[in-house]
Amino acid sequence: MQVTDLPRSSLPGWLQAALAPPPEASRRCRTTVDALAGARVTVAGETLVNFAGNDYLGLAGDAALCAAATAGIARWGVGGTASHLLSGHTRAHQTAEEHAAAWLGFARALLFSSGYLANLAVVTALAGRGATLYADRLNHACLNDAARLSGARLRRYRHADLETLAAWLAADPAPQKWVLTDAVFSMDGDIARIDRLLDLCRRFDAMLLIDDAHGFGVLGGGRGTLHEPAFAPAVFRHGMADPRVVLMVTLGKAAGAAGALLLGAAPLIEAVVQRGRSYIYTTALPPSLAEAATASLQRLADADCDFRRAQLLAMAAELRQSLVRAGIPCGPLADAPDPGVAPALPPTPIVPVLLGSDARALAAAAALRRCGVWVPAIRPPTVPAGTARLRVSLSAGHGEGDLAKLINVLKELFCNG
Repeated sequence: MQVTDLPRSSLPGWLQAALAPPPEASRRCRTTVDALAGARVTVAGETLVNFAGNDYLGLAGDAALCAAATAGIARWGVGGTASHLLSGHTRAHQTAEEHAAAWLGFARALLFSSGYLANLAVVTALAGRGATLYADRLNHACLNDAARLSGARLRRYRHADLETLAAWLAADPAPQKWVLTDAVFSMDGDIARIDRLLDLCRRFDAMLLIDDAHGFGVLGGGRGTLHEPAFAPAVFRHGMADPRVVLMVTLGKAAGAAGALLLGAAPLIEAVVQRGRSYIYTTALPPSLAEAATASLQRLADADCDFRRAQLLAMAAELRQSLVRAGIPCGPLADAPDPGVAPALPPTPIVPVLLGSDARALAAAAALRRCGVWVPAIRPPTVPAGTARLRVSLSAGHGEGDLAKLINVLKELFCNG
């Protein structure tokens, strides 16, 4: 008998109670994907139009990235073999970091295996006991987890409520203050007011950590949300970012590769190298994927990706407009306070279809699957209670027919209850 075959009754009673499954409507289930092909996914022998991925530009299967990774395996082998501070930091990693820092306008970059590890490293290394962390309530879970692990005081302000944030910062005597925010919020697709957040950090002597997982590659000509014309003048001077800004970008979404980059002032990044436990005590990203990362950064800057971005954002605008005309709620959340006059910003490829109850979201996802469309339901605690939804994620790999099919099925679902 294998360990996994042991009867549940052999577990301690207190653990059996803790392992009781949640109600069916709240239960999370993994789906085994048998094949990925651009904007198509094969599940249980059925090929579906995939609106559940984050391959926004369709680069995950790109020939240039695949060739770079294959050449990297031929040169370096498969594994990372060691942590960066032992023998795991190769020329491939160094090249990716240097290219990213120069292209994105930061003094230095650090390559991680995931964005989760990057956020854990910077927050726990630089914002310990005695600091106060201010976080938007709709931030990604990794920023919240990093804050809790740091031992610092954590205060979470209502989504986009910058007036409350300003009042809290003004009244806080703590000598160390950080503001943590997503750039593009992963479940609603709306964009943080980076310019106003940075202004608050300057006024109240705070640092600003920005997670641009869902804006990098898509916005700002590929360089991310900070490079949008509405924000770039506030963030960059003479091509270099304000040293108060720390940026995390992931390479496994629009960039089509794997890993993440942490960018900031040189002393700050060096401090993460010295103190960041999730950097020090983990095996380095395989060098072949670092080679793919550099290839991805080069691809994001080329004319083909400019075309893909324009196509993607046009689809996002069309989808939102179609849903609004049909009376289908597509966020952002209606109870978010008005953060002032928003700058002119493009739509993002994340479009939520708000359904409210877990059961209704699950029923809608099942109906979409019967029509050949893959959009899993998103339920609490990933989103706030009462805001279960379908999270539609668009890709440049989607065609006009894919978008029309999605819109038609959603209209039919809402018209028929």
